[in-house]
Amino acid sequence: MAPKRIEDLDDARRLQLLVEGIVDYALYTISLDGLVVSWNSGARRLKGYEPAEIIGRPYATFFSAEDRERGLPATALHTAATVGRFEAEGWRIRKDGSRFWASAVVDAVRDEDGELIGFAKITRDMTDREQALKHLAETNASFRRLIDAVVDYAIFQIDPDGIVVTWNSGAQRIKGYSADEIVGKHFSLFYTEEDRNAGMPARALESAVRDGRFEAEGFRVRKDGSRFCAFVVIDPIRNERGELIGFAKVTRDITERMQAQRQLQEIQEQLATSQKMEAIGQLSGGIAHDFNNLLMIVIGNLETAQRNAKHPRSPNPNLERALGNAMRGAQRAAALTSRLLAFSRRQALDPKPIDPNRFLSSAADFLQRAIGERVEVEVVGTAGSWQIEVDPNHLETTLLNLVINSRDAMPDGGKVTLEVANVFADEEYCRLNPELSPGQYVLICVSDTGCGMPPDVVDHAFEPFFTTKELGHGTGLGLSQVYGFVKQSGGHVKIYSEDGQGTTIKIYLPRLTRSVERDEPPTFGTPGRSELGEVILVVEDDEDVRLYISDALRSFGYHVLASAHAQSALAVLNDNSARIDLMLTDVVMPGMNGRELGRRAQEIRPGLSVLYMSGYSRNAVVHQGRLDDGIELLQKPITQTHLAARVRDVLDRVAAGH
Repeated sequence: MAPKRIEDLDDARRLQLLVEGIVDYALYTISLDGLVVSWNSGARRLKGYEPAEIIGRPYATFFSAEDRERGLPATALHTAATVGRFEAEGWRIRKDGSRFWASAVVDAVRDEDGELIGFAKITRDMTDREQALKHLAETNASFRRLIDAVVDYAIFQIDPDGIVVTWNSGAQRIKGYSADEIVGKHFSLFYTEEDRNAGMPARALESAVRDGRFEAEGFRVRKDGSRFCAFVVIDPIRNERGELIGFAKVTRDITERMQAQRQLQEIQEQLATSQKMEAIGQLSGGIAHDFNNLLMIVIGNLETAQRNAKHPRSPNPNLERALGNAMRGAQRAAALTSRLLAFSRRQALDPKPIDPNRFLSSAADFLQRAIGERVEVEVVGTAGSWQIEVDPNHLETTLLNLVINSRDAMPDGGKVTLEVANVFADEEYCRLNPELSPGQYVLICVSDTGCGMPPDVVDHAFEPFFTTKELGHGTGLGLSQVYGFVKQSGGHVKIYSEDGQGTTIKIYLPRLTRSVERDEPPTFGTPGRSELGEVILVVEDDEDVRLYISDALRSFGYHVLASAHAQSALAVLNDNSARIDLMLTDVVMPGMNGRELGRRAQEIRPGLSVLYMSGYSRNAVVHQGRLDDGIELLQKPITQTHLAARVRDVLDRVAAGH
């Protein structure tokens, strides 16, 4: 028997098979009173009911309880009967009680006369699509929440014409606009006026389209008109066909980073300057050491020549005048080396507790006399000023240097103000000034109403030999001496000046925190001859200096033993038959230095007095800017008068049991 073919079937049979063959759609008919009349295989698969279980039951069985309560089944049939069709999506219920998302269409069924005889219903399970849409919506919402949660970046979209389309919370925080205030406006609103006039917003979009990305740093403007430094990225957004549909724009406020970079650069420049000044200081100190020895020889011999020239058989005024001029030149050279030592922080300081209010008040008259009457000197103290511990002589010289500079900056007269204040240097200030440690300081300000200094002069003002004065009117060592003294005293000094606006020098000196007792001022013995025949051991590696000192001491009646280095001096000290009342030794010598020799000498001869001399201590007897305890020091170059006074003083104090 030949197999049946679909074309051999009548129309009714073919329609029945067609309906039964559709398994992805539930196709069934409903009576006028809402009962299920027919049921295809797709309906059985989709809803889970067999035909015998559902035919004759209300089609409302498939609706959720809440939809039934709302009357949705009846509404659907009424709408289909009225307008011919009802279409909707919503949750429907399977036989097992599970829900699925359905797309349903109800069509009115009419006979040949147009009379309504029932309804045809088509339902499709759209759960997968709905879940996908729901997942997409959740993803979009999650992404939106993520974008909104980013508060450190302004993230927003603009359309191809530059109009703002979206706006996140970071954009509101950084730029100050709410979404309602900015969406729909052009993004060029964030640019500075000069950038808008230069056409930068349009060029940024053109670059993003041409190159696929635009990056830049520059100033942008907030809603309140304030500027901030921004890092900006603009990316083009294209659809599936590659057509430009807008731009994604990300902006970050990098103002703090730029400020930190500038501060780091300033600190690096300060450190470089400090290292340069330290290198110059090392060089200056070395020159001063050798130069001091030469000056000792010059000054010593000039003193001898002057003394002999006063009692010649035939007086020679020209000789006396020449010797006087030579002595003044040598003394000026000695002052120059002293300033070099001050800058190089190699001078021997003798710090004393000082009340800065009293010190400045007592120094005011001296400073006023030094600079003349055309410039007024005013001292402004502070109640409860802290004490400091510095060398008073060098502090006085420092102030004198500063007020003289102020006077020279005010040729038509003016005012110099010296102020005292208690200050605390915090971590932030010390971070910007790395040579200073956090703590309490006494601030001494010297301000004038002079012509001021341009920035390029301020940058070099502390360097030795740098001067803006005419040739022959300054050595350029005044401020370098101030710099070295303050640094050696553990402080800090800064210049604040503008061209035509005057100058302020701020000196920060550490507060003295320990309790101190009032010290009696030292007294020196009167220069004179030795009447007791004391023996002095002179240790000096420079032969000319050694001869000068030995001859000078012999001229004052002392017996002298001379050694060129520590080893020969130790041999003399170990000779118990040799009387030695005092050892006078240079500090800087090849091999064993003078400080170590002094220790060895006092081990060999306990109680032996040692007097050191140096033009460049190199920390052998000076630490943290002050002499070590119990150290007696002569600073080179040494005049015969000073030499005799100090030697006599040390010997007399030993004799008195001090």
